[in-house]
Amino acid sequence: MKVHFIAIGGAVMHNLAIALHKKGYIVSGSDDEIFEPSRSRLAYYGLLPGKFGWDPGLITTDIDTVILGMHAKSDNPELIKANELGIKIMSFPEYFYEQTKDKKRIVVAGSHGKTTTTAMIMHVFKFLGIKFDYMVGSIIDGFETMAGLSDEAQIAVFEGDEYLTSALDRRPKFHLYMPDIAILNGIAWDHMNVFPTFENYIEQFKIFVEKISDGGSLIYFDGDAEVKKIALASGDNIRKIPYKVHGYFQNKTGFYAATHNRVVPVKVFGEHNMQNLSAAKETCLASGVSEENFYAAIKSFEGTSKRLQKLKENEKGVVYLDFAHSPSKVKATVDAIVARYPGRQIIACLELHTYSSLNNDFLPLYKGTLENATVAFIYFNPHAIELKKLKPLSKEVVIKAFGGENISVYDNFEELFSLIKTQNYSCPVYLFMSSGDFDGSDLTRLLDKQDLSNQSVF
Repeated sequence: MKVHFIAIGGAVMHNLAIALHKKGYIVSGSDDEIFEPSRSRLAYYGLLPGKFGWDPGLITTDIDTVILGMHAKSDNPELIKANELGIKIMSFPEYFYEQTKDKKRIVVAGSHGKTTTTAMIMHVFKFLGIKFDYMVGSIIDGFETMAGLSDEAQIAVFEGDEYLTSALDRRPKFHLYMPDIAILNGIAWDHMNVFPTFENYIEQFKIFVEKISDGGSLIYFDGDAEVKKIALASGDNIRKIPYKVHGYFQNKTGFYAATHNRVVPVKVFGEHNMQNLSAAKETCLASGVSEENFYAAIKSFEGTSKRLQKLKENEKGVVYLDFAHSPSKVKATVDAIVARYPGRQIIACLELHTYSSLNNDFLPLYKGTLENATVAFIYFNPHAIELKKLKPLSKEVVIKAFGGENISVYDNFEELFSLIKTQNYSCPVYLFMSSGDFDGSDLTRLLDKQDLSNQSVF
């Protein structure tokens, strides 16, 4: 089987390319630019394009399928050539469905918690030796790639992203997966650039639920009013399984998931992670895993990249990184850190990076989300706003939208980072939140001893 990827450098695209290469497919690809870590990982497997740019000469009649990434536009010369030759063209969501259409498909959806919940399910299955295909939006310990396909697996676990499929297909990705077991973990308006109203955004989740196969299951968070409304209005052809935030407590020895007859030490923390754990538990039970085996497995789950990821800790403090960018997730992440570190100084830094977060009309939804941090910094890059062709953002507008006396706003991250390093915090907990990368900065340098020489800080 020969497959060509147009825009092979994407996060999921390059992982799918590697997965198919490991499966024995002949894989080629192209892109106009490829960043790390995609570049190094493609190079390691011999899949990095010899040159950047689009080359219709790469599209030949012996190609079985062209997989089109979201980054590719409708006038892409390779796409045009593939159409001319009559080669089958698919988006990666279509391709994942095609590869797993005869398997039991588990799809995790919601505005937040998708990656962690998917990763928890994957961790349990792997711990128990259950073979499965998968696609997840982050690197997970124990998995070489973010996507895996095999001939042996009878089950597939997908993270169900609601963003658009490709330049040619404006459907949300999760509409294409046709779940047998669907998880709906919470709904909070996001992706304002493609879903201009909350009602339009809600509609996508209603359609997702309608895609559940007859006799399938909807596992839904009972504590979210919008989720509950969708679940109760869905058809009688599916089983509906509500769940709540899993019981938990913490003390000086750690963080624990608890039931009336069980106390389990876990390596993740925060109420939103206990919500994710509860979703993963119900999903695993619906897949045939026993409760005993679930708890035995989940004890060793350490989280995923950029989801309350501890980057560094020493006697000077601790640095966390999280993907939080929507208002509800920002608040939940800040509150989780505050609860986990009572009495400590919490230094929160949020990068406004998405279309929604950089939109003047969307910003008021962030009001109060950072109020529980000791100090809060907000950063946005004016160049990113230009690239997204959005209205310029002013610091005053951002401060007014977020509210609170603990907030400062910067449009130069180097300046902000230098300021944070020189503050006299006492063993602080730093929390950086973004769907971007803070201009590629090494955030762990906040705790480097060489940065502290000749300074009386922390």
